[in-house]
Amino acid sequence: MKATRKCKFGPAGNSLSFYAEGNKSTAQAFAWLKARGLDAYEYQAGKGLYASDDTFRIIKSKAAEYGIAVSLHGPYFISLSSADDDIRMKSVRYITQSASAADMLGADIFVVHSGSAAKLEREEAMRKAEDTLEKAASAMSAEGFEAKAGIETMGKINQLGTVDEVIRLCKVCPEKFYPVVDFGHLNARTNGGIKTEDDYKRIFDMIAAGLGPERAENLHCHFSKIEYTGMGEKKHLTFADDKYGPDERLFIKAVVSLGVTPTVICESDGTMAEDAKHMKNIYEEMIK
Repeated sequence: MKATRKCKFGPAGNSLSFYAEGNKSTAQAFAWLKARGLDAYEYQAGKGLYASDDTFRIIKSKAAEYGIAVSLHGPYFISLSSADDDIRMKSVRYITQSASAADMLGADIFVVHSGSAAKLEREEAMRKAEDTLEKAASAMSAEGFEAKAGIETMGKINQLGTVDEVIRLCKVCPEKFYPVVDFGHLNARTNGGIKTEDDYKRIFDMIAAGLGPERAENLHCHFSKIEYTGMGEKKHLTFADDKYGPDERLFIKAVVSLGVTPTVICESDGTMAEDAKHMKNIYEEMIK
């Protein structure tokens, strides 16, 4: 794979230190990130899209002023695979609302959770998710939204969201749906299965084989260390963790070796900006 740009690194939302230094508004985050050498930011709307259109546009202006690439995390209550058709149709609406907000933010991509298999057979849950995404793609096209929906790999075993499942869901409409690989989630759902540089490389190779090299080269991804149980993800940790992983240095080594240039959003528990900068420092050292 051939690099076409440099990796970008940034936090999912605002670190505890951002507020400890007296900042109150996300509009202030971009000067703060720029001063710390970061160049990406994921706006968090997991609990819902409550900000005004004007707020989104102010954030877009500030991000552009400081050269920060913005993405959006859509509501956690989106469920592509619910057995309840009404819930799935509401999820289509939440996806279009997220697309609208992403466009106002100047975000290239917004992240969507796929939902769980719950009481359904996994194949039936996948078919329902595909149907929901078909409807969402039609709605996004009808409204003329530009942002892409990123389908995320998930951390709990009963959730849809293996790499293969994400690839399959993206194929519903490749122009609208892109993969978002959360390496902490994948490590958690495999009970620590990402152990080596080659383990990371295989994931990039799967994306390239399934959706094309460009999707792997410019992957949007999440990275954090996550505690897990036999059922997968339990809780997000900080990079101070030395038990659960995955290993950020091996991840950067794989990225540099492959020549891929992902945008890496750090989802550490409260230290996401600091840990994103730690990753960027490793990256800058390795590409010298």
